[in-house]
Formats: sequence, structure tokens, C-alpha cells
Amino acid sequence: MDGRRDPGDEEVLRPRVVFSRCLGFESCRYNGNIIQEPVVESIKPFVEPVTVCPEVEVGLGVPREPIRLVRQGDGSLRLVQPETGDDVTEAMQSFCDERLGEIGSVDGFVLKAASPTCGLRDVRAYSSTKRGASFEKTRGVFGGAVRDRFSHSAIEDEGRLRNFDIRQHFLTRLFTMARFRRAAAAGKRRDLVAFHTRHKLLLMAYNQTELRELGRIVAGADGPPGDRGVPWDAYAERLDAALSRLPRRGSAINVLMHALGYVSDELTAREKAFFLDALEQYRERHVPLSVPTSLMRSWIVRFEQPYLDGQAYFQPYPQGLVDVLDSGKGREL
Repeated sequence: MDGRRDPGDEEVLRPRVVFSRCLGFESCRYNGNIIQEPVVESIKPFVEPVTVCPEVEVGLGVPREPIRLVRQGDGSLRLVQPETGDDVTEAMQSFCDERLGEIGSVDGFVLKAASPTCGLRDVRAYSSTKRGASFEKTRGVFGGAVRDRFSHSAIEDEGRLRNFDIRQHFLTRLFTMARFRRAAAAGKRRDLVAFHTRHKLLLMAYNQTELRELGRIVAGADGPPGDRGVPWDAYAERLDAALSRLPRRGSAINVLMHALGYVSDELTAREKAFFLDALEQYRERHVPLSVPTSLMRSWIVRFEQPYLDGQAYFQPYPQGLVDVLDSGKGREL
């Protein structure tokens, strides 16, 4: 199997993503506002959106008095409206159980930053309902439930997605997990082998140790006849671990050097030297990764190299997202 990408594949693939409803979908903020976040707007056309507003869906109106997390004397956290004294903790916990239990297969979440319900981190939990009360940082009730139940999904808030490296990592993970979900739905051994083959260089860039473990899982899948015992769950656990952290600069260089071996016989000495210089410029942080990667992609097309052409590493998510989001000016790609 050469790993060649199916034409039009990324146009067909639409990851299922849960968004906080206030992020450009509906005016449901406590003050009746809607948040138009450019990064979120750019992602929407490429995914299947599912929206949620926990506060509205537990019966709080629009507009409404703000709610806050309050740390009790016994250490527990309560979700209350300071102005009214209403406590919606149990209602919110029930909503989380019900909504997340029925939501089905999901590839990612984009939730509202710092929200006492949707926040994933750095949410203020106050010592009391009084003005000026001290606070600590924690996670929102719904955001925490998402973290607990969907740990294999790509999960971020709209604030962090403004950071280029975090955004690229999120999109790579999102579309990789969507491709894996599609392969697992097909369910055949050949689907697992094809997925692994296509993602070898991407996994090499992220975590070579996990790549080796994933390779062993795939090799073991070639054992008994039939498809009933395909180790999808074991592979999913290792895939999640492999994609858990942003790839390192040196790993990206190793991948491109590995790819160079497939086309080096076709290149002139000057072309090789130019490419190696681009890698060194990237190592020294003088140019973004897109510079040597674009060179390699041009050679993949020029020499019709089927294995490299099929590698998700060279286009982990749709080109439209690259054009919209990734200028590369002064940033690492």
C-alpha cells in the first residue's frame, strides 16, 4: 500500500465539532451579546458544527444575571447567581450528564474561554458571592465534564486558538481524529493499516516512541483471520498519547530529512544544498517550517512520489484553513 491520498478526501471529511453557542452562532451571552471570533468563523465551513449553551439550556434567560463558581467551606464548588442567590449546581451537573451522554461521536470542542460553565482552564472560583472576593483558578462545570468524558477529542477555547502553534496543533489533532473515526467506522483491518500508513510521518513528527508502539499494534492486527479482533481501542489510546503535545522543532527536521531520502536522487546538488540551508534556517528560527515543507511538497508533485503524496503530514487539514489562518509572519509553523 503506497498511502496515496484519495482525491477530494479532505473536502468530504467534516469533523464533528461542538461549539459554545455564543461563539458566532447565537446572541446568548449573559448580557445578550454574541462573540464574533475570526478564528472560529474560519473553522466553521470545514466542520459539522454542534452548538451548546449550558446556561440557557438549564433555564437561565437572555439576558441574565451573571453566575459564578463559589468555593464552599467544605471544599465543594457551587454555581450560583450572586444577585439572586439562585444555585444551579445540580441542574448544571444533570445537564452535563444528559447532554454529553446523548451527543454521540465528536471529534473536537471549541468552548468559551474563562466561562464558569464552558471554561476549560483559568476559570475564576471565588471565595464568596461578595464583590471583591478572592479567587482561585479552576475549570468550568461543563468544560470539566467535557475534559473528563472526551479526552481523546481535540479540545480548545477560542482564546487559545488565537495562538498560531496551538491552533495548528488543534487542527492537526481534530482532522486526524476525524480520519481515525472514519477508519474505525469502516472497521476492517485494511482500514487500520491504511490509516497508520498515511500518518506515519505525522506521528514521527509528534512522538517516535508512540509511533513504534502504534506500529506494533498494527502488526499484531495482521494475526488471526477476520476483522472482529481489530485493536481499534488500543490504537486509539496510543494515538491520543502521540498527539497529546505539540511536536518539537528537531522532530520536524527529522521528518523532512527522512522525506528527502525519497527524492534526493532526482535533485541537483544545488537543490539539496538549498533545502538543507532552509532546514538550518528553520532550526535557527529565521524562517517558518512552511519554507522547507513547501519545497518538499513541490518535489513530491514534481517527481510524483506516491508514498510522500499520501502522507497526512504534508496536509494534515484542508488547504483552505492554511490560506485563511496561516500567514507564518514571525511565527513558527
